[in-house]
Amino acid sequence: MRYFKINNQNTKQLFLNLGSETMGANIMSSKTYTNLLYIKDIKTSAANILKQDALSIGAELATPRGTISNQYETVDAILIGSNKHFDILSKKLLLQPFGLKMLANDIKSFKTKPNKPTKIMGVLNINEDSFYEKSRAKSGDILQKIENMITDGANIIDIGAVSSRPGSSIVDEDEEFSRIKPTIDLIYKDKIYDKTILSIDSCNLKTVSYALEHGFKIVNDITALSNEKIATLTSKYDATLVLMHMQNNPQTMQQNPKYDDVVLDIDSFFQDRLEIVYKHNIKDVVLDVGIGFGKTKQHNISLLQNIEHFRRFGHELLIGVSRKSIINDIYPSSVQDRLSGTIAIHLNSIKNGVSYIRCHDVKEHCQAIKIQGEIYG
Repeated sequence: MRYFKINNQNTKQLFLNLGSETMGANIMSSKTYTNLLYIKDIKTSAANILKQDALSIGAELATPRGTISNQYETVDAILIGSNKHFDILSKKLLLQPFGLKMLANDIKSFKTKPNKPTKIMGVLNINEDSFYEKSRAKSGDILQKIENMITDGANIIDIGAVSSRPGSSIVDEDEEFSRIKPTIDLIYKDKIYDKTILSIDSCNLKTVSYALEHGFKIVNDITALSNEKIATLTSKYDATLVLMHMQNNPQTMQQNPKYDDVVLDIDSFFQDRLEIVYKHNIKDVVLDVGIGFGKTKQHNISLLQNIEHFRRFGHELLIGVSRKSIINDIYPSSVQDRLSGTIAIHLNSIKNGVSYIRCHDVKEHCQAIKIQGEIYG
């Protein structure tokens, strides 16, 4: 008899390869994921009940010293358990007092889920002031840049005409439309929409409407429906909507951004915005926490460390840190020298459940993601 330790990525396939039945593979796979759920301000009496329920099924609740003797009114705690444990607790807690019924209703949404296939979203900027010069396109080379990204492996091309970098200038709607209309016309004439999925990076109603009329299938709204008419348009064309979180606006967002708790504050933000989405019956939604948009270095790191939390909403996640200043904050480097840091963050995000990667360097990302996929399945 010989043995070796294996990782817990793609465990269902491991069990199937072993010869297990599909139903058995599903059941056993649910036992291999360990979930950590941080619970803030839980009543001490509720924490003690939850700990006993958790221990009774082989899970665990980490609590501060003194919890068992009710030294505090509320405590923070960490629930540790597999997907199967969370399923069992969701039933047991329905019968318990002190707010545990609410946890019972929510806990299943925090189970580890199988990852979705990765989609590469290549960036194309029609404006002259994008922070990364190589992402800019002029009228004479737009189609060639798009063709190159498609050849390199991009699943989506995200096209915009307004810079959203920190401190960027405000561009009025007519100016934005005049910049991007010739590009949309060119793309439509060449039927690029038959070759790839096109995304419009705009919150301008006129621009979004024109793009959707001309074959674009994704609306990338960095203001997350600050104009609800964008939701109406997205629904009308049955398009995918990307909702991004941003504190304030590009002109002011990096002026001392503050949060009570960056993960929970953005969670509340998405809850609010998704109500608008559901009201308009938009079927396909992608969530983007907005790395670098009104966040400090520590805010960004906290979001990247806990990005899997946002899968609880049941929608795919997008990350776009391509050559952003967060890389310089961690390892001082120019915009031109941030590719390695970009790929490192994006690969880690994919392992944690992100499925949309917005980037400038498509070919390099496709290579890295392909290799990671072969290793982890």
